Amino acid sequence: MHRRPSPICFLVLSLVFATAAFGQLSGRVVGVHDGDTLTVLDAEKTQHKIRLSAIDAPEIGQDFGQEAKHQLSDLTFGKTVMIEGNKIDRHGRRVAKVLINGRDANLEMVVVGLAWWYKDYQREQSSRDREIYNAAEADARSRKLGLWSTGSP
Repeated sequence: MHRRPSPICFLVLSLVFATAAFGQLSGRVVGVHDGDTLTVLDAEKTQHKIRLSAIDAPEIGQDFGQEAKHQLSDLTFGKTVMIEGNKIDRHGRRVAKVLINGRDANLEMVVVGLAWWYKDYQREQSSRDREIYNAAEADARSRKLGLWSTGSP
């Protein structure tokens, strides 16, 4: 006699597949390379290089590059994060939104003026995120925060 799986079994499997389908991953941040790239170690001890989606931070040698790296490190290093997104860039990095207890680290970098909202990829964001990121960058610009404090950010 063949036993039919319980409804709970179907629910658990559905959640597992839904999480994989939406590109979610959780893990601990074990490295911060610059203001928009970090490394996450998952539960299976696999490292994932993550490029923060929707933003672009100054390179380490550029004005505010070190500050951006330190800010991202303060936000994420050693913390458990949720990664949302499954796009892979030409460098083999996963491009994703990084959440710490529901807080959007990508957006935080824009809010403090240490990253630009990467408008070229706004179609990959939800309409709500586009509005929020746009407003955050406009606010940082008007308050002359971080990279917006110079004449040519």
